[in-house]
Amino acid sequence: MHRRWLGLVEFYDNLSTGITGGHGVTLDERTRTLTETVCADRSWRFWLTLPIYPYHKRRTIRTEVTPDTIWTFDQVQGILYVVVPIRMTVVKLVGGGLLVYAPVAPTGECLELMAELVQTHGDVKYIILPTISGLEHKVFVGPFARAFPQAQVWVTPNQWSFPVNLPLSWLGLPLGRTHVLPEDSSQTPFGDEFDYAILSTIDLGPGQFAEVAFFHRRSRTLLVTDTIVSISIEPPPILQAEPYPLLFHAREQASDSIADTPTNRLKGWQRICLFALYFQPSVLEILNQSKSIRESFTAPDRSKRSYFGLYPFRWRADWQQGFTDLRDNGRLLVAPILQTLILNRAPTQTIDWVDRVAQWDFGQIIPCHFDAPIAATPQEFRTAFNFLERHAATDVSLLGADAHLLRQIEQQLVRWRIIVPATPKL
Repeated sequence: MHRRWLGLVEFYDNLSTGITGGHGVTLDERTRTLTETVCADRSWRFWLTLPIYPYHKRRTIRTEVTPDTIWTFDQVQGILYVVVPIRMTVVKLVGGGLLVYAPVAPTGECLELMAELVQTHGDVKYIILPTISGLEHKVFVGPFARAFPQAQVWVTPNQWSFPVNLPLSWLGLPLGRTHVLPEDSSQTPFGDEFDYAILSTIDLGPGQFAEVAFFHRRSRTLLVTDTIVSISIEPPPILQAEPYPLLFHAREQASDSIADTPTNRLKGWQRICLFALYFQPSVLEILNQSKSIRESFTAPDRSKRSYFGLYPFRWRADWQQGFTDLRDNGRLLVAPILQTLILNRAPTQTIDWVDRVAQWDFGQIIPCHFDAPIAATPQEFRTAFNFLERHAATDVSLLGADAHLLRQIEQQLVRWRIIVPATPKL
């Protein structure tokens, strides 16, 4: 089953090359409260380095999270219209200037929104690359740094590239002002305002995983990249701004029209979450290609934008319960793919890192994906990683029936010696 699903992903991705995505619509009241600029230049000319939706056009929404101190910049990314927010966070420094955590695509619109902050609060002083494996984060750092030539770039240790490890400057990071984060945060020029903890590099086989969590003491804010998420009940504002992906996935079959209604936006978001975190949840059936092609001729819209009418999905009647179980009232989650393929390769060093982070007195978390900011305590953060412990008091594993495809993928990758086997729980 998973081979058919992966083949379908590849087929759609090739088919969709060149699609620019959704169109502007009237924003709801929540979106109206955010900062948005009318800017003609949303183009991202290096999109072929990571050719995923929305390709060469990327909208940016800036939100003030903590008054006069922290701002988030949201864009979207995905394949097959399974799109989720990707986010950078900008923090004002006490002595003037800005620190940028996990840059997004520096489109004209994004840079115009940054320029407004720079004019008021000072230049970008530091740019942080907090991961070694997240290509969706790494590809933006070099271009973003070139837009701010005075900024220092600080990267997670043990950066790597495939199939050959290349020098950082060959990966687009600026020569002469790129530095590796030391283990001790006090040795950095921003150490008087931030603590950070480096999740030691996890060896996965041909690749590696690491992440750096930053703690901004003054605002009591924790910044993380991929390890923790929380799912909002409503579609995020950045998806509401261009809702076509939501509407695409709200249908029951190819012959349904793509209609923009609040109900369809919500339904599409819930299904996208199940797709994004499980790939193929148990409540979803994938039609074979021949049946999917036959049904495409019944679609009211057979344009390139709608994948020529192809919609090979069938959702079970009880699919919404799957979303309810996944969201679990918006609690902190470790994504199933990290539970299945990554963090369970190194439970001891992961828990050691989690315990270090949980010592900080944060009150909110800003991840790079899904909802933000999240009101959360250090204890709630610690509990989210209980899946790595054999006798944990709270069961937070997301690896039930919905994770069947992920388990199959794991077994195949281990069998082919592409990744190392999982380590037993603590």
